[in-house]
Amino acid sequence: MLREVPLYIITGFLESGKTTFLQDVVTDSDFTGGKKSLLILCEEGEVEYDEKELAGLNVDIITVDEESDFTPEFLMDCVKHYQPRQIFIEMNGMWNVKWLYESKLPGKLVIAQVITLVDGSTFGVYLNNMRGILSNLFQYTEMVIFNRCTPEMDLHAWRRAVKGVNQGAMIYFEDEVGNQIDPGMEEPPYDLNADVIQIEDVDYGLWYLDTNDNPDRYDGKTVRFRAKVMKSKHFGDGVFVPGRNVMTCCADDIRFMGYLCKAEFESLLKARQWIWVTAEIHYEYAKEYGQKGPVLYGKSYELTGAPEVDTVYFN
Repeated sequence: MLREVPLYIITGFLESGKTTFLQDVVTDSDFTGGKKSLLILCEEGEVEYDEKELAGLNVDIITVDEESDFTPEFLMDCVKHYQPRQIFIEMNGMWNVKWLYESKLPGKLVIAQVITLVDGSTFGVYLNNMRGILSNLFQYTEMVIFNRCTPEMDLHAWRRAVKGVNQGAMIYFEDEVGNQIDPGMEEPPYDLNADVIQIEDVDYGLWYLDTNDNPDRYDGKTVRFRAKVMKSKHFGDGVFVPGRNVMTCCADDIRFMGYLCKAEFESLLKARQWIWVTAEIHYEYAKEYGQKGPVLYGKSYELTGAPEVDTVYFN
């Protein structure tokens, strides 16, 4: 029986620290265990690998120069030729390789882990000018490591930029020498101790992410916010979703985001209506989520108009 061949994918833009990170991984005998490994390089940065050292560690290394050459057939040829027990890929962050994450991989290839490295000293420029590409980077990753950071940088906003695309991603911040920076828990601009927490239009994105990430802050609390009504025949009676259109990366990637709301007044609402909804937050399993998450219990509503700016931003 063929054994699975795990893929460890390290992605990010040029000079984000991918080579240094992978160099530490593939030369760590505790991780590789001397197993025959293959390292695939999809770009060449300033740091170079010591091919002689890697050969002594049972690691073969090959380079792919063109995005068009990086295909499922190429990966299978690598497996047949090199017979690796595991494959490490230094991915070019500019390549569009959605097929790698969204398609069934050939043979026994399986994605074991995806890690994205980001240079904190240049991230602000990329965030302002290349949101679509950043969205592709963050969408499939399990972990994002921001390196070369300082405590003065807006780390909370960067965290929201990632979470807006991929709420399940783990996020770490490191300084120039690799020490971890803990930005602490972000303090929201609304009063968490109020009897009814008023969420202003501009704060919806922050509230949406914080509610998902910090259940201890919100469990049992009552909130009031403006939202558009979304209904579906799949929800059943008494259930709707009050939410907002959120721009996760660019104008071409706007998604409706909200949480399930159970309310006796659901039948009085029409889809696409704008309302102020007051609801109590509880955390419980919902089949629509496929897991435990925030579920709203509606207390009351008021009809209203759309806000001046319909679209919400995470940063």
